[in-house]
Amino acid sequence: MDTDEIRQVVSARAAAVAAKDAKAMVAHNAPATIVYSLAPPLRQPSGGRDVGEVEQWLATFQGPMSMEVRDLAVTAEGSVAFCTSLNCLTATPVGMAESFSLWFRVTLGLRKIDGRWLVVHEHQSVPFAMDGTFRASVDLEP
Repeated sequence: MDTDEIRQVVSARAAAVAAKDAKAMVAHNAPATIVYSLAPPLRQPSGGRDVGEVEQWLATFQGPMSMEVRDLAVTAEGSVAFCTSLNCLTATPVGMAESFSLWFRVTLGLRKIDGRWLVVHEHQSVPFAMDGTFRASVDLEP
């Protein structure tokens, strides 16, 4: 079933973060993936398959990392699908003694290309305070 295959893609991507495996992290991305990640700029210029950029990001952390995926909802019809989830990245920045855990929202758009479900669009976000401070709400938990 397509939704099971898509859930496996999402699980593999989370496992790749825990393994700090840059190649596996981009293995399910289509060549022209559009990525709106948490980090600047507004849109990632590489198209989502640049292993070098992922390796640079991974190098900013020391020790183990994890990615929890919660409340995964998958909708698929034909060769197009999307899924939403709440994800939690836990990691320790280089030079820091303590790890952090950050919950954020993820939406993936996928297409079935040559028999494989590939991510063609990824959007990550955190809410921000609507009180005029515009501070990111990085302390939220589901």
